[in-house]
Amino acid sequence: MAQEDKHLVRGILAGAAGGLVAAWVMNQFIAGPGQKLQQAVQIDHENQPQQAHEKDGEQSGQPKDDATMKVADALVNAATGGRHLSLDQKEKAGPVVHYTFGALMGGLYGGLAEYTSLATTGFGTAFGSVLFSGADLIAVPALNLSESPTEQRPSALATPFAAHLVYGATTELVRRVIRAVL
Repeated sequence: MAQEDKHLVRGILAGAAGGLVAAWVMNQFIAGPGQKLQQAVQIDHENQPQQAHEKDGEQSGQPKDDATMKVADALVNAATGGRHLSLDQKEKAGPVVHYTFGALMGGLYGGLAEYTSLATTGFGTAFGSVLFSGADLIAVPALNLSESPTEQRPSALATPFAAHLVYGATTELVRRVIRAVL
């Protein structure tokens, strides 16, 4: 991109659109190919001690809140001074958090891509890797929204890592298409 073609706002808008689409593609990946990947790399889960299953919430019969559901509940709690979401409400609000975060990170990516080709390294997969590391491995556990990576089976990280690579590549693809038009 020539220096005169650089435009921060257009880059952010193209990146945000890319991040929004990529968040949806990421969900589709996790629900389809990601499940197959998880099954292929999973350690023999049935032979693990019983408490490992209980730790995963598999024996309790209770649905497990994911990080996006916890964030949605915390936001509502902070905004309303103590109100919490029901499970049904958290299941609806969790994707809103996911798509919002995807669009925001895509906007950041799009803005960076306007000024440095380093941002688009690996057709966005380097960004996806950094996002996985920063969010899934550091921020989410630090905020007590999930277990620490050291408390999870390494195989449990394969699908989320691959999903973030898909997110990064999709964000870059959509960003390039939209940026070519803007």
